[in-house]
Amino acid sequence: MGSVTMAQVLMSEVVGTALLILLGAGVVANVILPRNKGFDGGWLLINFGWGLAVFVGVYAAFRSGAHLNPAVTIGLFAAQEPFASARVGERLEVTVEPTFSNMLLYFGAELLGAFIGAVLAYLAYKKHFDEDADPATKLAVFSTGPAIRSYGWNLVTEVLGTFVLVFWVVGSGRTPSGLGPLAVALVVVGIGASLGGPTGYAINPARDLGPRIAHALLPIRGKGSSDWSYAWVPVVGPLLGGLLGGLAGAAYV
Repeated sequence: MGSVTMAQVLMSEVVGTALLILLGAGVVANVILPRNKGFDGGWLLINFGWGLAVFVGVYAAFRSGAHLNPAVTIGLFAAQEPFASARVGERLEVTVEPTFSNMLLYFGAELLGAFIGAVLAYLAYKKHFDEDADPATKLAVFSTGPAIRSYGWNLVTEVLGTFVLVFWVVGSGRTPSGLGPLAVALVVVGIGASLGGPTGYAINPARDLGPRIAHALLPIRGKGSSDWSYAWVPVVGPLLGGLLGGLAGAAYV
């Protein structure tokens, strides 16, 4: 990777997270919006679509360590692991230190990327959003929602799912790009298949909040509410899970 500027690092997070959400929201739109060729493709198609979206996003964001997720960033901060590094010859060179200010910069880049990705997914499926569909279905393309609304238990689910992701990231290879994009993708598929049913598994505050803001702002026909009463759960839960996963991962290794 060599020497990079902070601007390049942040742009890397924006681009990687935008691709993650474009493809992740895209697979949800394909499965649940009317008249799509992938309509009614099922939960596993969504799981694998999100996993492959992670695969693409991690490759694209190699300069920044490919967090794509504030929960990963806060986990690495808690573990005091480098946010990004590069191998120069035989030597591993830290390019972004895990400081509080850098963590906030990563959060902003991830949220911006998620917003952009959601807007692009909307444009890709514009004619399908124009079709008659339940407002909750249209919101589900952008953001998660619980199968059974119970804020406390929904929070527990998000904490646990994110804990698994970040504990694995920190304990197994420090950063997603170090582990390999395919490995991270398969972990995300596994979390979705095993723990995703109750809440739709945000496991990423930017993944939920950025698209929810896009849903609120975009001129989506018949869109209804953005469900802000639930919006804190997929933000607070993953941040808590990421913090605990980072601390536990660092202690484990």
